[in-house]
Amino acid sequence: MFYLVDRTRKKYKSVVLFLTGCVCMIFFSCTADLPLEPVQEYPGIMEMPAHFPEMIIPEDNQFTKARWLLGKKLFYDPVLSVDSSISCATCHRQSLSFSDGLATSEGVAGRKGFRNAPSLANIGFHPYFMREGGVPTLEMQVLVPIQEHAEFDFNIVLLAQRLSANEEYVRLAEEAYGRMPDPFVITRAIACFERSLISGNSIWDQDQYGAGEAASLSTVAQKGMELFFSERTQCASCHSGINFTNYAFENNGLYEDYEDEGRYRLTGEESDRALFKVPGLRNVALTAPYMHDGSMWSLEEVLAHYDSGGASHPNKSERIKPLALTKEEKDALISFLEALTDSQFIENPNFR
Repeated sequence: MFYLVDRTRKKYKSVVLFLTGCVCMIFFSCTADLPLEPVQEYPGIMEMPAHFPEMIIPEDNQFTKARWLLGKKLFYDPVLSVDSSISCATCHRQSLSFSDGLATSEGVAGRKGFRNAPSLANIGFHPYFMREGGVPTLEMQVLVPIQEHAEFDFNIVLLAQRLSANEEYVRLAEEAYGRMPDPFVITRAIACFERSLISGNSIWDQDQYGAGEAASLSTVAQKGMELFFSERTQCASCHSGINFTNYAFENNGLYEDYEDEGRYRLTGEESDRALFKVPGLRNVALTAPYMHDGSMWSLEEVLAHYDSGGASHPNKSERIKPLALTKEEKDALISFLEALTDSQFIENPNFR
């Protein structure tokens, strides 16, 4: 996430330009022409549920087990941070659907960020990244935490030098990409691993699509599902598709005045002030606290917010209106949201 110390739009744009420069150097480097290993040789990795769409993967980073193994090692290795104290997994824990259970995460030296770490479930399907949508590819995304002062506070070039002095990383990089563990390799390997974090076997999936052992929703959860997809609540107008998000940028009336300017930090457009990317709801019962700033600690709080119609804000979505939900209806909605938990995903030994 962007945890910028100077949070002015000018500062934000300078970071985007810096990353763009890095990308030009990293992403247009030539790469070795290596034969790709078939995905099906590795059961349990990159297995797509039958009801999911095809995942779009860059031609220069198609899946191989060698790339996946290197990316997994990097994901869990604190070597990515300047003082080797934290890793990607510090803020993205498998048991919490690769979120971290904190309102805002801590970086090196205990530096506090100002946004909540999102789940990485099905991250490979997202069309852009960060709450503002300012990063277009998963390969580019890893550059953000590496350089960010309140996260890893490092430099991708210096990180590559550090990894190039490690015999194991040199061997793994050669096996995966036919080159040293340079920025090209680092960004792609981590993205390769993160694309494998596929979650599509919740009770809801089993009930709707016969996935897994084809469990059924409870009567209460069925009532909650009907409410969720109803015109009355309009939950599904924003939380749609396999990830329960339309990836749009919305204001949900959380505050009248926002400390975080949201998408405005990227565009400078007043109509984008306090707009944030709609989060997915896969495994949502595991990913508290909620909202961009982690200000709500339970699904009950979240439903109470939407039931109230939210605070007044010029950019608040017109869909956010008082709902007058009964306690039974709120309980039913929560039961449905809990049915989006994929136990197989959070217990998958491939991701440990």
